[in-house]
Amino acid sequence: MSKSLDVVTFGEPMAMFYANEVGPLHEISSFSRALAGAESNVATGLSRLEHPTGYVTKLGEDSFGQFIVDTLHREGIDTAGISYTKQFSTGMLLKSKVTEGDPKVEYYRKNSAASKLSLSDFDGDYFASAGHLHVTSISAALSPSCLEFSKHAMEFMKGQGKTVSLDPNLRPTLWPDTETMVSTINDLAGRCDWFLPGLGEGRKLTGLDTPEEIAGFYLQRGVSLVVIKLGPEGAYYKAASGEEGYVDGFKVKEVVDTVGAGDGFAVGVISALLEQLPAAEAVRRGNAIGALAVMSPGDMDGLPTRAALEAFMNAGA
Repeated sequence: MSKSLDVVTFGEPMAMFYANEVGPLHEISSFSRALAGAESNVATGLSRLEHPTGYVTKLGEDSFGQFIVDTLHREGIDTAGISYTKQFSTGMLLKSKVTEGDPKVEYYRKNSAASKLSLSDFDGDYFASAGHLHVTSISAALSPSCLEFSKHAMEFMKGQGKTVSLDPNLRPTLWPDTETMVSTINDLAGRCDWFLPGLGEGRKLTGLDTPEEIAGFYLQRGVSLVVIKLGPEGAYYKAASGEEGYVDGFKVKEVVDTVGAGDGFAVGVISALLEQLPAAEAVRRGNAIGALAVMSPGDMDGLPTRAALEAFMNAGA
Protein backbone atom coordinates (compact mmCIF):
# COMPACT_ATOMS: atom_id res chain seq x y z
CA MET A 1 0.00 0.00 0.00
CA SER A 2 1.34 3.37 -1.03
CA LYS A 3 -1.57 5.31 0.49
CA SER A 4 -3.84 5.20 3.50
CA LEU A 5 -7.53 4.42 3.16
CA ASP A 6 -10.53 5.92 4.90
CA VAL A 7 -12.48 2.67 4.58
CA VAL A 8 -11.89 -0.97 3.73
CA THR A 9 -14.60 -3.52 3.03
CA PHE A 10 -14.80 -7.09 1.75
CA GLY A 11 -17.37 -9.35 0.17
CA GLU A 12 -18.58 -10.82 -3.10
CA PRO A 13 -18.82 -8.53 -6.10
CA MET A 14 -20.75 -10.05 -9.01
CA ALA A 15 -21.35 -9.40 -12.67
CA MET A 16 -25.02 -8.41 -12.97
CA PHE A 17 -27.08 -8.71 -16.13
CA TYR A 18 -30.26 -6.67 -15.79
CA ALA A 19 -33.18 -6.87 -18.18
CA ASN A 20 -33.75 -4.05 -20.64
CA GLU A 21 -37.46 -4.84 -20.87
CA VAL A 22 -40.23 -5.75 -18.46
CA GLY A 23 -41.21 -9.40 -18.19
CA PRO A 24 -40.19 -12.82 -16.84
CA LEU A 25 -36.44 -13.40 -17.01
CA HIS A 26 -36.77 -16.43 -19.28
CA GLU A 27 -38.49 -14.25 -21.91
CA ILE A 28 -35.95 -11.42 -21.92
CA SER A 29 -33.74 -11.19 -24.99
CA SER A 30 -31.68 -8.12 -24.10
CA PHE A 31 -29.66 -7.46 -20.95
CA SER A 32 -27.22 -4.77 -19.85
CA ARG A 33 -24.22 -5.49 -17.65
CA ALA A 34 -23.18 -3.82 -14.39
CA LEU A 35 -21.35 -4.50 -11.15
CA ALA A 36 -23.45 -5.75 -8.23
CA GLY A 37 -22.88 -6.58 -4.58
CA ALA A 38 -23.76 -4.77 -1.36
CA GLU A 39 -20.17 -4.13 -0.34
CA SER A 40 -19.08 -2.95 -3.78
CA ASN A 41 -22.09 -0.59 -3.80
CA VAL A 42 -20.92 0.92 -0.50
CA ALA A 43 -17.32 1.12 -1.68
CA THR A 44 -18.44 2.90 -4.84
CA GLY A 45 -20.61 5.37 -2.95
CA LEU A 46 -17.84 6.22 -0.52
CA SER A 47 -15.31 6.63 -3.31
CA ARG A 48 -17.64 9.01 -5.17
CA LEU A 49 -17.82 11.08 -1.99
CA GLU A 50 -14.02 11.28 -2.07
CA HIS A 51 -13.31 8.82 0.74
CA PRO A 52 -10.39 6.57 -0.33
CA THR A 53 -11.77 3.04 -0.11
CA GLY A 54 -10.27 -0.42 -0.55
CA TYR A 55 -12.10 -3.61 -1.51
CA VAL A 56 -10.99 -7.11 -0.52
CA THR A 57 -12.28 -10.23 -2.26
CA LYS A 58 -11.28 -13.28 -4.24
CA LEU A 59 -12.11 -13.50 -7.93
CA GLY A 60 -11.86 -16.15 -10.58
CA GLU A 61 -9.30 -15.70 -13.33
CA ASP A 62 -12.10 -15.15 -15.83
CA SER A 63 -13.85 -12.44 -17.84
CA PHE A 64 -16.30 -11.58 -15.07
CA GLY A 65 -13.44 -11.12 -12.64
CA GLN A 66 -11.63 -8.82 -15.06
CA PHE A 67 -14.81 -6.82 -15.63
CA ILE A 68 -15.25 -6.35 -11.87
CA VAL A 69 -11.67 -5.17 -11.32
CA ASP A 70 -11.90 -2.78 -14.28
CA THR A 71 -15.15 -1.34 -12.90
CA LEU A 72 -13.71 -0.89 -9.42
CA HIS A 73 -10.69 0.88 -10.92
CA ARG A 74 -12.95 3.26 -12.84
CA GLU A 75 -14.66 4.15 -9.57
CA GLY A 76 -11.31 4.92 -7.94
CA ILE A 77 -11.53 1.96 -5.52
CA ASP A 78 -8.26 0.40 -4.38
CA THR A 79 -7.97 -3.25 -5.48
CA ALA A 80 -4.61 -4.17 -3.97
CA GLY A 81 -6.42 -6.47 -1.54
CA ILE A 82 -7.99 -8.65 -4.25
CA SER A 83 -6.65 -12.16 -4.85
CA TYR A 84 -7.38 -14.56 -7.72
CA THR A 85 -7.94 -18.27 -8.25
CA LYS A 86 -8.09 -20.55 -11.28
CA GLN A 87 -10.09 -23.18 -9.39
CA PHE A 88 -13.34 -21.27 -8.93
CA SER A 89 -15.42 -18.84 -11.00
CA THR A 90 -16.60 -15.31 -10.32
CA GLY A 91 -20.28 -15.09 -9.36
CA MET A 92 -23.02 -13.50 -11.46
CA LEU A 93 -26.73 -12.71 -11.30
CA LEU A 94 -29.73 -11.89 -13.46
CA LYS A 95 -32.21 -9.15 -12.49
CA SER A 96 -35.62 -8.46 -13.99
CA LYS A 97 -37.06 -5.05 -14.84
CA VAL A 98 -40.31 -4.13 -13.08
CA THR A 99 -42.72 -1.21 -13.13
CA GLU A 100 -43.61 -1.66 -9.47
CA GLY A 101 -42.45 -3.78 -6.54
CA ASP A 102 -39.12 -5.52 -6.20
CA PRO A 103 -37.36 -7.07 -9.21
CA LYS A 104 -36.75 -10.81 -9.44
CA VAL A 105 -33.10 -11.71 -8.92
CA GLU A 106 -31.48 -15.05 -9.75
CA TYR A 107 -27.98 -15.70 -8.38
CA TYR A 108 -25.27 -17.95 -9.78
CA ARG A 109 -22.79 -17.83 -6.92
CA LYS A 110 -22.58 -21.30 -5.33
CA ASN A 111 -18.91 -22.25 -4.80
CA SER A 112 -17.84 -18.91 -6.24
CA ALA A 113 -14.30 -17.66 -5.90
CA ALA A 114 -15.40 -15.07 -3.32
CA SER A 115 -16.96 -17.77 -1.13
CA LYS A 116 -13.47 -19.29 -0.78
CA LEU A 117 -12.10 -16.20 0.98
CA SER A 118 -10.32 -17.42 4.12
CA LEU A 119 -7.94 -16.32 6.86
CA SER A 120 -5.02 -17.17 4.58
CA ASP A 121 -6.17 -14.22 2.43
CA PHE A 122 -6.22 -11.77 5.34
CA ASP A 123 -3.54 -9.06 5.06
CA GLY A 124 -3.24 -7.24 8.36
CA ASP A 125 -1.12 -4.45 6.88
CA TYR A 126 -3.75 -3.73 4.26
CA PHE A 127 -6.61 -3.60 6.74
CA ALA A 128 -4.56 -1.53 9.17
CA SER A 129 -4.05 1.08 6.44
CA ALA A 130 -7.75 1.96 6.72
CA GLY A 131 -9.45 3.97 9.43
CA HIS A 132 -12.79 2.17 9.20
CA LEU A 133 -14.13 -1.28 8.28
CA HIS A 134 -17.58 -1.84 6.75
CA VAL A 135 -19.10 -5.32 6.91
CA THR A 136 -22.34 -6.99 5.81
CA SER A 137 -23.63 -10.35 6.98
CA ILE A 138 -23.85 -11.50 3.36
CA SER A 139 -20.15 -12.28 3.41
CA ALA A 140 -20.50 -14.25 6.64
CA ALA A 141 -23.28 -16.35 5.08
CA LEU A 142 -21.26 -17.42 2.03
CA SER A 143 -19.18 -20.12 3.75
CA PRO A 144 -17.60 -21.08 7.08
CA SER A 145 -14.29 -19.63 5.91
CA CYS A 146 -15.96 -16.32 5.04
CA LEU A 147 -17.61 -16.21 8.47
CA GLU A 148 -14.22 -16.80 10.08
CA PHE A 149 -12.73 -14.06 7.90
CA SER A 150 -15.52 -11.67 8.92
CA LYS A 151 -15.04 -12.23 12.63
CA HIS A 152 -11.28 -11.94 12.39
CA ALA A 153 -11.42 -8.72 10.35
CA MET A 154 -13.80 -7.11 12.84
CA GLU A 155 -11.74 -8.18 15.85
CA PHE A 156 -8.53 -7.06 14.16
CA MET A 157 -9.84 -3.58 13.34
CA LYS A 158 -11.31 -3.08 16.80
CA GLY A 159 -7.98 -4.15 18.25
CA GLN A 160 -6.30 -1.49 16.10
CA GLY A 161 -8.59 1.17 17.54
CA LYS A 162 -10.50 1.52 14.27
CA THR A 163 -14.29 1.83 13.89
CA VAL A 164 -16.45 -0.93 12.41
CA SER A 165 -19.92 -0.70 10.85
CA LEU A 166 -22.27 -3.60 10.14
CA ASP A 167 -25.28 -3.69 7.83
CA PRO A 168 -27.15 -6.97 8.40
CA ASN A 169 -28.37 -7.12 4.79
CA LEU A 170 -30.48 -10.18 5.57
CA ARG A 171 -30.36 -12.91 2.91
CA PRO A 172 -32.28 -15.83 4.47
CA THR A 173 -31.69 -18.12 1.48
CA LEU A 174 -27.92 -18.01 2.10
CA TRP A 175 -28.26 -19.33 5.65
CA PRO A 176 -28.99 -22.96 6.67
CA ASP A 177 -31.88 -21.81 8.89
CA THR A 178 -33.31 -18.72 10.58
CA GLU A 179 -31.91 -19.58 14.01
CA THR A 180 -28.36 -19.74 12.65
CA MET A 181 -28.83 -16.50 10.77
CA VAL A 182 -30.14 -14.65 13.82
CA SER A 183 -27.55 -15.93 16.29
CA THR A 184 -24.63 -15.35 13.92
CA ILE A 185 -25.63 -11.84 12.93
CA ASN A 186 -26.30 -10.82 16.53
CA ASP A 187 -22.85 -12.14 17.43
CA LEU A 188 -21.34 -10.03 14.63
CA ALA A 189 -23.35 -7.00 15.75
CA GLY A 190 -21.73 -7.22 19.17
CA ARG A 191 -18.38 -6.72 17.44
CA CYS A 192 -19.27 -3.47 15.64
CA ASP A 193 -19.53 0.22 16.57
CA TRP A 194 -22.29 1.29 14.17
CA PHE A 195 -25.17 -1.09 13.43
CA LEU A 196 -27.50 -0.25 10.50
CA PRO A 197 -30.54 -2.56 10.30
CA GLY A 198 -33.90 -1.95 8.66
CA LEU A 199 -36.93 -2.07 10.95
CA GLY A 200 -38.04 -5.43 9.55
CA GLU A 201 -34.54 -6.81 9.95
CA GLY A 202 -34.35 -5.57 13.53
CA ARG A 203 -37.66 -7.23 14.36
CA LYS A 204 -36.54 -10.54 12.88
CA LEU A 205 -33.18 -10.42 14.66
CA THR A 206 -34.46 -9.41 18.10
CA GLY A 207 -38.11 -10.41 18.32
CA LEU A 208 -38.80 -6.85 19.47
CA ASP A 209 -41.16 -4.42 17.78
CA THR A 210 -40.28 -0.74 18.12
CA PRO A 211 -37.15 1.07 16.89
CA GLU A 212 -36.44 2.15 20.46
CA GLU A 213 -36.56 -1.44 21.76
CA ILE A 214 -34.41 -2.76 18.91
CA ALA A 215 -31.80 -0.04 19.40
CA GLY A 216 -31.70 -0.76 23.12
CA PHE A 217 -31.12 -4.46 22.43
CA TYR A 218 -27.91 -3.70 20.53
CA LEU A 219 -26.70 -0.86 22.72
CA GLN A 220 -26.75 -3.32 25.61
CA ARG A 221 -24.40 -5.51 23.58
CA GLY A 222 -21.78 -2.81 23.23
CA VAL A 223 -22.76 -1.09 19.97
CA SER A 224 -22.16 2.66 20.20
CA LEU A 225 -24.69 3.78 17.56
CA VAL A 226 -27.75 2.01 16.15
CA VAL A 227 -29.48 3.49 13.11
CA ILE A 228 -32.74 1.85 12.03
CA LYS A 229 -34.04 2.41 8.50
CA LEU A 230 -37.78 3.12 8.32
CA GLY A 231 -38.24 3.29 4.54
CA PRO A 232 -39.92 6.44 3.15
CA GLU A 233 -40.48 7.73 6.69
CA GLY A 234 -36.74 8.12 7.24
CA ALA A 235 -34.79 6.57 10.12
CA TYR A 236 -34.41 6.40 13.88
CA TYR A 237 -31.09 6.52 15.69
CA LYS A 238 -29.89 6.05 19.23
CA ALA A 239 -26.35 6.36 20.55
CA ALA A 240 -24.75 4.94 23.66
CA SER A 241 -24.41 8.54 24.84
CA GLY A 242 -28.19 8.71 25.08
CA GLU A 243 -28.66 10.91 22.01
CA GLU A 244 -31.60 9.71 19.92
CA GLY A 245 -34.21 10.86 17.46
CA TYR A 246 -36.21 10.35 14.30
CA VAL A 247 -34.98 11.90 11.06
CA ASP A 248 -37.46 12.42 8.23
CA GLY A 249 -36.87 10.87 4.83
CA PHE A 250 -36.54 12.84 1.59
CA LYS A 251 -39.39 13.09 -0.89
CA VAL A 252 -39.06 10.58 -3.72
CA LYS A 253 -40.60 11.60 -7.05
CA GLU A 254 -40.79 8.07 -8.44
CA VAL A 255 -39.59 4.73 -7.10
CA VAL A 256 -37.67 3.11 -9.95
CA ASP A 257 -35.68 0.33 -8.23
CA THR A 258 -35.41 -0.30 -4.49
CA VAL A 259 -32.31 -2.51 -4.77
CA GLY A 260 -29.29 -0.72 -3.35
CA ALA A 261 -31.24 1.77 -1.22
CA GLY A 262 -29.90 0.31 2.02
CA ASP A 263 -26.37 0.41 0.67
CA GLY A 264 -26.84 4.06 -0.27
CA PHE A 265 -28.09 4.74 3.24
CA ALA A 266 -24.95 3.12 4.67
CA VAL A 267 -22.79 5.29 2.41
CA GLY A 268 -24.44 8.41 3.77
CA VAL A 269 -24.19 7.49 7.43
CA ILE A 270 -20.61 6.16 7.26
CA SER A 271 -19.24 9.05 5.21
CA ALA A 272 -20.80 11.66 7.49
CA LEU A 273 -19.60 9.99 10.68
CA LEU A 274 -16.08 9.77 9.23
CA GLU A 275 -16.34 13.50 8.62
CA GLN A 276 -17.19 13.98 12.32
CA LEU A 277 -20.73 15.20 11.63
CA PRO A 278 -23.36 14.76 14.37
CA ALA A 279 -25.38 11.54 14.31
CA ALA A 280 -28.57 13.32 13.23
CA GLU A 281 -26.77 14.84 10.24
CA ALA A 282 -25.27 11.47 9.36
CA VAL A 283 -28.72 9.90 9.34
CA ARG A 284 -30.10 12.73 7.22
CA ARG A 285 -27.35 12.15 4.66
CA GLY A 286 -28.14 8.43 4.73
CA ASN A 287 -31.81 9.21 4.03
CA ALA A 288 -30.82 11.45 1.13
CA ILE A 289 -28.63 8.88 -0.62
CA GLY A 290 -31.20 6.16 0.02
CA ALA A 291 -33.79 8.33 -1.72
CA LEU A 292 -31.47 8.96 -4.67
CA ALA A 293 -30.87 5.22 -4.94
CA VAL A 294 -34.54 4.27 -5.29
CA MET A 295 -35.04 6.87 -8.00
CA SER A 296 -32.36 5.23 -10.18
CA PRO A 297 -32.51 1.98 -12.21
CA GLY A 298 -29.19 0.33 -11.32
CA ASP A 299 -27.73 -0.66 -7.96
CA MET A 300 -25.12 2.12 -8.17
CA ASP A 301 -26.61 4.61 -10.63
CA GLY A 302 -28.05 6.79 -7.87
CA LEU A 303 -24.90 6.99 -5.77
CA PRO A 304 -23.99 10.68 -5.98
CA THR A 305 -20.84 12.73 -6.22
CA ARG A 306 -20.40 15.22 -3.40
CA ALA A 307 -21.74 18.07 -5.57
CA ALA A 308 -24.82 16.10 -6.60
CA LEU A 309 -25.48 15.09 -2.98
CA GLU A 310 -25.25 18.66 -1.72
CA ALA A 311 -27.58 19.90 -4.48
CA PHE A 312 -30.18 17.23 -3.64
CA MET A 313 -30.01 17.82 0.10
CA ASN A 314 -30.21 21.60 -0.28
CA ALA A 315 -33.24 21.24 -2.56
CA GLY A 316 -34.93 19.09 0.08
CA ALA A 317 -33.96 21.26 3.03
